[in-house]
Amino acid sequence: MSSLSRELVFLILQFLDEEKFKETVHKLEQESGFFFNMKYFEDEVHNGNWDEVEKYLSGFTKVDDNRYSMKIFFEIRKQKYLEALDKHDRSKAVEILVKDLKVFSTFNEELFKEITQLLTLENFRENEQLSKYGDTKSARAIMLVELKKLIEANPLFRDKLQFPNLKNSRLRTLINQSLNWQHQLCKNPRPNPDIKTLFFDHSCGQPNGARAPSPANNPLLGSLPKAGGFPALGAHGPFQPTPAQVPASLAGWMTNPSTVTHPAVSGGAIGLGSPSVPAALKHPRTPPSNPPIDYPSGDSDHVAKRTRPMGISDEVNLPVNVMPMLFHGHGQGHGHGHGHGQTFNAPDDLPKVVVRTMNQGSSPISMDFHPVQQTILLVGTNVGDIGLWEVGSRERLVLRNFKVWDLNACSMPLQAALVKDPGVSVNRVIWSPDGSLFGVAYSMHIVQIYSYHGNDDVRQHLEIDAHLGGVNDLAFSTPNKQLCVITCGDDKTIKVWDAANGSKLYMFEGHEAPVYSICPHYKENIQFIFSTALDGRIKAWLYDNLGSRVDYEAPGRSCTTMAYSADGTRLFSCGTSKEGESFIVEWNESEGAVKRTYLGFRKRSLGVVQFDTTKNRFLAAGDDFCIKFWDMDSVQLLTTIDADGDLLASPRIRFNKEGTLLAVSANENGIKILANPDGIRLLRTFENLSYDASRASESVAKPTVNPISAAAVAATSSGLADRGASVVAVAGMNGDARNLGDVKPRIAEESNDKSKIWKLTEINEPSQCRSLRLPENSRVTKISRLIYTNSGNAILALASNAIHLLWKWQRSDRNASGKATAGAPPQLWQPSSGILMTNDKTDTNPEEAVACFALSKNDSYVMSASGGKISLFNMMTFKTMTTFMPPPPAATFLAFHPQDNNIIAIGMDDSTIQIYNVRVDEVKSKLKGHSKRITGLAFSHALNVLVSSGADAQLCVWNSDGWEKQKTRFLQVQTGRTTTAQSDTRVQFHQDQIHFLVVHETQLAIYETTKLECVKQWLPRESSAPISHAVFSCDSQLVYASFLDATVCVFSAANLRLHCRINPSSYLPPNVSSNVHPLVIAAHPHEPNQYALGLSDGGVHVFEPLESEGKWGVPPPAENGSASGVASIPSVGPSGSDQAPR
Repeated sequence: MSSLSRELVFLILQFLDEEKFKETVHKLEQESGFFFNMKYFEDEVHNGNWDEVEKYLSGFTKVDDNRYSMKIFFEIRKQKYLEALDKHDRSKAVEILVKDLKVFSTFNEELFKEITQLLTLENFRENEQLSKYGDTKSARAIMLVELKKLIEANPLFRDKLQFPNLKNSRLRTLINQSLNWQHQLCKNPRPNPDIKTLFFDHSCGQPNGARAPSPANNPLLGSLPKAGGFPALGAHGPFQPTPAQVPASLAGWMTNPSTVTHPAVSGGAIGLGSPSVPAALKHPRTPPSNPPIDYPSGDSDHVAKRTRPMGISDEVNLPVNVMPMLFHGHGQGHGHGHGHGQTFNAPDDLPKVVVRTMNQGSSPISMDFHPVQQTILLVGTNVGDIGLWEVGSRERLVLRNFKVWDLNACSMPLQAALVKDPGVSVNRVIWSPDGSLFGVAYSMHIVQIYSYHGNDDVRQHLEIDAHLGGVNDLAFSTPNKQLCVITCGDDKTIKVWDAANGSKLYMFEGHEAPVYSICPHYKENIQFIFSTALDGRIKAWLYDNLGSRVDYEAPGRSCTTMAYSADGTRLFSCGTSKEGESFIVEWNESEGAVKRTYLGFRKRSLGVVQFDTTKNRFLAAGDDFCIKFWDMDSVQLLTTIDADGDLLASPRIRFNKEGTLLAVSANENGIKILANPDGIRLLRTFENLSYDASRASESVAKPTVNPISAAAVAATSSGLADRGASVVAVAGMNGDARNLGDVKPRIAEESNDKSKIWKLTEINEPSQCRSLRLPENSRVTKISRLIYTNSGNAILALASNAIHLLWKWQRSDRNASGKATAGAPPQLWQPSSGILMTNDKTDTNPEEAVACFALSKNDSYVMSASGGKISLFNMMTFKTMTTFMPPPPAATFLAFHPQDNNIIAIGMDDSTIQIYNVRVDEVKSKLKGHSKRITGLAFSHALNVLVSSGADAQLCVWNSDGWEKQKTRFLQVQTGRTTTAQSDTRVQFHQDQIHFLVVHETQLAIYETTKLECVKQWLPRESSAPISHAVFSCDSQLVYASFLDATVCVFSAANLRLHCRINPSSYLPPNVSSNVHPLVIAAHPHEPNQYALGLSDGGVHVFEPLESEGKWGVPPPAENGSASGVASIPSVGPSGSDQAPR
């Protein structure tokens, strides 16, 4: 290839990159072999896309080209092999060994044999050379460092790692210069030539002004269809008469066949019906084979688009420089290097100011604001979690992990699917029209309906095994004044369910692909449902069993959602095609045709675009790392808002009902709330009044208030007024189809009665809960540290004499899952060698040393210390892999960095914290801020911080990037309360990664990290026993706390209110010394109602509630009139001065 041809390839690569043709760019890099894109290569390795990694490399080198290439391919294939072994996928590992690694046996047979022997090991880390292999992420990162060195040293990559230094849009510049030159050669040059094609040389045409033939008369266009209704579906024939007359506005969707012959609808058809002839002239259905196009400019999205199935955009006359360049300092920027040809100012009533940023803990997939309480936001995520947020107070009221409520009632396909892949995502969350219920559609069979009773009171209402495969959408509707749940799914059906009892009322079949979305609506008392499928087909159904009334294609045959304006008069749809092209259109319902197509999307959307409507005036869509707004009456983009940056490529968006707030999903599991001036005023009411004051306002709502009028008041009021009415408005309908006005007074009276009779759950007898004392080791006298393994099938303890104990549960008839349980005894496990994991000890009494340990994420190794050196043990063989950091100072707390298992934070008894890299055996940083030994460390991967606590009762927040100290605060110890000189303070992050639990012998507290402020606190009575330890349950809904009098208490994490008290008589026999008490407590990583205690006599107990109960007690009703942030809790421990009998 000539030098100029090679340079042309670089210009094309630059052009493709600027136009965001990502896949094509990398395909051309690989096929040409001119430029090796190291950033792309790194991303593919990090993501484990091994086939693509090798395919990309093949454009530059082969395995046997040289020793560098051989080493590159070997490292990649070895990593792929180890990952298969780590997942215990033996068949995959054997396949990789035979297909990918055997080629290297001719060069080093011994190495190949050693690799093969890894198959015989339970865990390949038993091989000494692989003993320091961490998790997959860190292993890939380490390998990448080696690969980059090999690539840079490989002569075949010489001169291919640097892209030429080109000015922006160099290819466009050359074409512009060519067009200018062509225009100068015109015999009759026009001042503003209309250049529409690059396929032919430019000419200004005849001097008398004659124009080229109009597209309308171009024979290539074919005959244009006349206006007409929908043809009938062949499968259904003429429509059957329906009980109710079809409204005129819907007639276009459900008309009899027109006498006009319609051309076959191609993949490029835009409408559900035919437009009028003038509309077709501007936007012909079937594009000509060689249509005139407006060449897109580098900084103008909406002026013209690449040829689309939707037809040709309106004519745009440009000056001769038809391809304007993007220069620094020119044009309106939107945060990503693209702008628009016209500058707009966003109207003041659009939510555009970021007023709240929250972290859900996993990536938001679907969001919905409460229809009455304008600041309550429901969120569903990619790992099956649902969250309920009070946006005003920034408080997450509820967090629920995915769990099948009744596995026995599930179909066998669902049970099989859950065993095969327990990972479940939320596809849709939505409130019922009055906000008394909300529904959650999951990616696997299930729909769950909850009833909502205000604040954090969410109850299970219905669980429906709805579809084979995923449930893709969910909606509520009220045909015949009966509240129904509508679902659609991968099994190509739409189903309608009774919202009160879950019985199936209708099933609609007719789609030939998975149904993607549904949109129920009514016109002139006719109830109907639109549905869209993944093949782009749109259908409409009445609530009968007579089949679909419509069968047409969405623009671009795309993943399409449909929505009406708030007043129900205008219908819109938004979709993204397989190629990444996105469309928002308004439909003419009477004709079933596209009325207008909105402009402003990028060439390729980086995900399925989600949209919403508000105020009967605006449309919004999440695209290109920002939010785009349109006025419903104009196809031009109104404005673009980047919400201070950090948005996803195609962010999820949702307006509240009044359009004053807009929720937008962001990077790192974030949710941003944007507000207009009314929304800002609404949220200020929460900043001026505490959350507890709002609860007080709820308590004054009288039982006789009409719920309908209460809802109306709530919907039109701002601030606490709507929360004050909210309990009245939503409490009535727990699946009850009766009139709310009839039900509400009795419900209010019932709730009042309940608050009077609520009683703390006390567990005094062994028969009142399930508990199990684990098999003991006679050499152990006291348990100092306790943890469940991350898999949930074992418990690891560190005793005060520096010995580790590991209990493993096996699968059995009594324990089918093999997980830790109080229902089946585990084995006190030891390897066949019989060795124990024993920490290094100093000459001092080991009983007095501070013990600490931390477990790797994959349960493969444990790092531990008991006053001496820190030891790293292999959990499979119990072998000591290494020891380091001999005292003084001695380690007192250990925590692995969440992103890198090789980085450990080590708290010391000299009050410092050392950030240590195990792999290179080096202390990276030493943090100073405490005055006594470190007693607690916790990382937040969401906030990139480390929180530390010490025996000085001080909390510190450190930035985990540069390790600077950000904030510090001392605990407020109750006056008159005596504490020990070296009282421990422990910290643990909530699942949201923003709040954390603080445990001190005098108190439990929840702190917000960024401000380091205490948001909830619980103080035991002066006469009660000190707290010995406390932890969150795995879902962060509960706090388990143990006390030195052997009592265990279970609190609600949301408000630190007591649910249940487990007294020592329920698990300690009467003959046990009264000095025996729990020192440590651990929560099961998957079962929120299971915990374990480590006792001062060396015993370990596992606890679960009775199967008939399923949970630890009932939370108390909200306290009335409490204006304090400190929760008021019944006393802990014995009620009198005497110890409770044991």
